[in-house]
Amino acid sequence: MESRMKSKSLKRYVFAIILISVLKTSSCVTHYSIPEELDVGFIVANFANDLGLDVETLSRRKIRLDTIANKKYLDISKETGELFIVERIDREHICTTKAAAACVLKLDATIENPVRMFNIELEILDINDNAPHFRRDTMHLDISESTPVGERFSLNNAVDPDIGVNSIKTYYLSESEHFSIEIQTGRDGSKFTDLILTKALDREEQAIHNLILTAVDGGVPARSGTASIIVRVLDTNDNAPQFDEDSYTIHLTENSPTGSLVFKINATDKDEGSNSDLFYSYSLYTSEKTQQTFSLNPDNGEIRVKEIVNYEDFRVYDMEVIATDKGLNSLSGKCKVKILITDMNDNHPEISIKSLSSPVKEDIAVNSVIAVVSVSDKDSGENGQVDIHISDDLPFALKESSDNYYELLVSEPLDREKVPEYDITITVTDRGNPPLSDNETITLELLDINDNVPQFPQTFYTIPVMENNAPGALLSSLTAIDPDLHENQYLVYFIIEKEIVNTSMSMLFSINPENGNLYALKTFDYEIEKEFLFHIEARDSGVPPLSSNVTVHIIIMDQNDNTPLIVSPWRAHGSVVEEKIPRSTDKGTLIAKVIAIDSDSVHNSRITYQFLHNTDATLFSLDQYNGEIRTMRMFSYRDSRHQQLVVIAKDNGEPALSATVTIKLSTVETALKSYADMTEVPLGYDIFSDINLYLVIGLGSVSFLLLITILVTIVLKCQKTKPSKAAPPCRNSVISERNSTIADSTLVSNDAYWYSLFLAETRKGKLVVRQPVPKGARYVVSSLPRSTGLTETSDSAASTLQVK
Repeated sequence: MESRMKSKSLKRYVFAIILISVLKTSSCVTHYSIPEELDVGFIVANFANDLGLDVETLSRRKIRLDTIANKKYLDISKETGELFIVERIDREHICTTKAAAACVLKLDATIENPVRMFNIELEILDINDNAPHFRRDTMHLDISESTPVGERFSLNNAVDPDIGVNSIKTYYLSESEHFSIEIQTGRDGSKFTDLILTKALDREEQAIHNLILTAVDGGVPARSGTASIIVRVLDTNDNAPQFDEDSYTIHLTENSPTGSLVFKINATDKDEGSNSDLFYSYSLYTSEKTQQTFSLNPDNGEIRVKEIVNYEDFRVYDMEVIATDKGLNSLSGKCKVKILITDMNDNHPEISIKSLSSPVKEDIAVNSVIAVVSVSDKDSGENGQVDIHISDDLPFALKESSDNYYELLVSEPLDREKVPEYDITITVTDRGNPPLSDNETITLELLDINDNVPQFPQTFYTIPVMENNAPGALLSSLTAIDPDLHENQYLVYFIIEKEIVNTSMSMLFSINPENGNLYALKTFDYEIEKEFLFHIEARDSGVPPLSSNVTVHIIIMDQNDNTPLIVSPWRAHGSVVEEKIPRSTDKGTLIAKVIAIDSDSVHNSRITYQFLHNTDATLFSLDQYNGEIRTMRMFSYRDSRHQQLVVIAKDNGEPALSATVTIKLSTVETALKSYADMTEVPLGYDIFSDINLYLVIGLGSVSFLLLITILVTIVLKCQKTKPSKAAPPCRNSVISERNSTIADSTLVSNDAYWYSLFLAETRKGKLVVRQPVPKGARYVVSSLPRSTGLTETSDSAASTLQVK
């Protein structure tokens, strides 16, 4: 078993040796040259044709190309046998060293059946695809301004990955009058350059030089790269300090305080650093007196007062100041300073009040003297001359009376109510330089006079007052204003007397004399009094007193305080009215008419009528506006003989007030006589059941009423009252003095009181009852018959209807 295995391994070893020998003997080298950066897919050559291979067998023989460093730059088409580029080739990336003369890419191509191997050498030719560049974009050089001309300074050279003519060819320097470059070539052919100083530098003229160095290669087209060169010029102490002026003349006022700044001299040095740091000092030509009087700050050159300067002691001080820099070889400069002492206005003017009148009355006459003042100044010349003035906004003026004496006068009328007190500041100023001044303030108080009339905020007051007010109720507060003071300001209020219907206003209203509160002294009734117009006067307590008045209009507002009064049908006793009607009454027949009156205002007196109780709601109807009760149908045998109607008359007030009347209706089978033949009897007395007795009493009553009517007519004629004319046939009605017609009527009046004739409408005829009505109601009712005859009146006793 072991011998067989050994024989198999030996055979394999022999086959391997033979295969290697065949490969060695059959291998050859194919050389190609291409430039770098060709596009992917570019065909280098037809590899199959170059080697004499059958193109149709390439796919079967599995031709393949090895990869280099995990990258496959080329490949062979199995269909055409063409060698083409599959990845961009960069010569600088493949051949990193520039020392190599040529950049060659070696590849192996292999085919099978039989196995053959071909060596391929692909030379990559360089193109100018890289621009020169500097390792540092900016180069900094520090050169002293004392550096001699011709000095050389090395610069960083540029690099270019390309080779041959595509590498760096030359350098250029931007235009400069102080610098140039010199290009040198190294042993390896590289180019480098030196910076050469061609003109002496001066830091004070130009401290920084900015240059641009450009490297250019030899390719076509040529490529270039740039770097910035910043040359900083270092300073040397080559400039002496200089003052702004060679000499200074300074004016100093005497008595300047110790430590005050006289002048600050300034020297400059064009150098920098310690070469420009300066210190100041007096020269030997400056006297000791000057150095004792003035100090010199060595750091900033400030000259200050060291001792009190007196114009009378010294008028001129001369000094020489030296400025020295702190360079290694110090340089210095000097200037002269002359200080002239000027006289100072060192005395303030003075002002004195010699006399003053305060307080004064506000009506003081214009040009009256209020005060006398004097002014003085110890200085001489213009420093001793003074000007005096007061504010132009004040109503006063100054007038010179004698040398340095002035009078304070009133220049405009004064008004204490506008300005009660004046603070008058008198200012005196000398004519020195700078001027000195002083001031004195006097206070002038004004006394009040009675020169202002009391003023009400309004000229006319309208005050609404609800009727039925409580006596003593506050109606309004009428307050006037008087800007005067004390007794001139104290006001008294009173009502200007005015009589209305023989009644004085003071009996109706009262006003508090101290605060103007207006009160009502009585309870007002809208139905009697509707408005009042009077005047209230406010009078101050000055001498002489001043006063003003205002008009007050009191409007009485109506309340719903009057209950409706039912005037028809008339009731002699109680609130029940009994009526008899035939059962044969037709539908729509007027059974009765309820009339109520209300003495309130139009809104509150609007009356509406409703049934509170109706025995048979299908039998009777009630008009809610005129109170007419009519039959809705004819009576039937099932209807009760007795019907009761309760009517309520309700006004339109809030809350509403009402009155009721009960009407009892009895139906009779026997037809009654016509209205013209019936006897009139008072309503409410038809209580007999015997019809014969009823007719007898009726006939007697008619005779009695006729007699009473004649007597009443005679009495009215004696009182010179205009008689009423006969009216055409119409329904009973009422008229109010408000021109609010409830129904047609006639208005009658006399001087004693008003009468109302209330209409009672019955089946038996018409009955007129005379009744007194309260003063102010003024309602009168006249009765007119249904026939065309004259009005019949009865002289029954006056009575008052009861109202629920």
